[in-house]
Amino acid sequence: MAATTSTAGTAAPDAAAREIYAHVIQFRTSAGHGQTPAMVDYLKDVLTRAGVPASDITTLDHGEARSMIVRVPGRERGKPILFSAHMDVVDARPEEWERSPFELIEENGNFYGRGTSDNKAGVVAMMSTILRLRAEGLQPSRDLVFGFVADEETGMETTRLIAGHEWVRGAEFAINTDAGGGLLDDATGKPLIYLVQGAEKTYASFVLTVTNPGGHSSRPRSDNAIYQLVRALGRVEAYRFPVMSNDLTRAYLGAVGQAQEGEVGAALRRFAADPNDAAAAEALAKSPEFVGTTRTTCVATMLEAGHAENALPQTAKATVNCRIFPGVPVESVSEALVAAIGDDGVKIATLDTPEASPVSEMRSEVMAAIRRAVHHYHPGVPVVPYLESGGTDGKVYRTAGIPTFASSGLFAKPSEMYAHGLNERLPVTSFYEGLEHNYRLAVELGGARRQP
Repeated sequence: MAATTSTAGTAAPDAAAREIYAHVIQFRTSAGHGQTPAMVDYLKDVLTRAGVPASDITTLDHGEARSMIVRVPGRERGKPILFSAHMDVVDARPEEWERSPFELIEENGNFYGRGTSDNKAGVVAMMSTILRLRAEGLQPSRDLVFGFVADEETGMETTRLIAGHEWVRGAEFAINTDAGGGLLDDATGKPLIYLVQGAEKTYASFVLTVTNPGGHSSRPRSDNAIYQLVRALGRVEAYRFPVMSNDLTRAYLGAVGQAQEGEVGAALRRFAADPNDAAAAEALAKSPEFVGTTRTTCVATMLEAGHAENALPQTAKATVNCRIFPGVPVESVSEALVAAIGDDGVKIATLDTPEASPVSEMRSEVMAAIRRAVHHYHPGVPVVPYLESGGTDGKVYRTAGIPTFASSGLFAKPSEMYAHGLNERLPVTSFYEGLEHNYRLAVELGGARRQP
């Protein structure tokens, strides 16, 4: 595979990596389509044709999902380092997109397609790194293991299989390509700050259910199940969880505040200095980018009600998804929702078994390597840890005892982050910078050097 340029400030196109990118975007690797085995077959073929031994590639299945682990053996014994990316995507309906979501399209300085940012750019960055290490004859001092996850967007069951595999178990730490990255100024495109994920919120969903005898639609009742559920959702919308902070979030918000101008920047600086500043917290609550860093959030995401257009609804259900601040028990969030709704007729049930994960304390050698990789293209940009408001495989690795740091090497404008949404895109230059970023981390952290 052709190497990207080593000239600071630029990232040369890499035709081989772009070809892999185009292929993997074509796989509709969302739940229910059974495409991760086909994508794994393609990636394995690329690796084996490049000379990667079959003994250093293994697959792990769970239902229709197939994950893959690739090992680059080290010179010495020691704890391995894990790199992780997920192959699956949130589904996209082609009829709703302006372009085909399952075709890589380059336009206006962007790559368009489902998974371009979340997280097939990470998949390609890891593939590029494996192939470059082999092509350049570099061997790490200890095993580097690359985990290609099949179901991060759903149950993360293959993530658990990877975390427990003998090649991965007890890893020194993990680099997760699914989060962490740089922010560009919305107006100028200037790099503002680079964020390294060291913790994430607990992901929990609750189902609100209202039942009713129903009846004929020509005879309306005062206790309609849909109206009752809508009133409950209005109370969920209005409820604010308490403002919270920790050392990591205050450091993150303060650093972003130093790099950001305007009212939001001022609110960030005030909150970092004094998390009891109610006005600053209220200002941040209006910002989708920062509200999740200052409190637990819950939002309605799905609705299901009724059984016929000419019948009163007998059942109405809503799914409320919550992202819970570290250290807050899931049960207390459920209790808060019950209290906020204040209606015994609305039953609340917790979906699955939400799993919290510990904070990964920043390691100096990891932060130093990330800083050097970032400064290769963006000299002087502040590099700081942050709390992830969303959820990634990192929580599985952390729970398994593997400290995890998310660092994608990708820069984007906050207003142009379309992961999970329509017309997902990634700046072309960012994609190529991400390739080099991942490679540099593998070389430095893995102690890679040319084989004699």
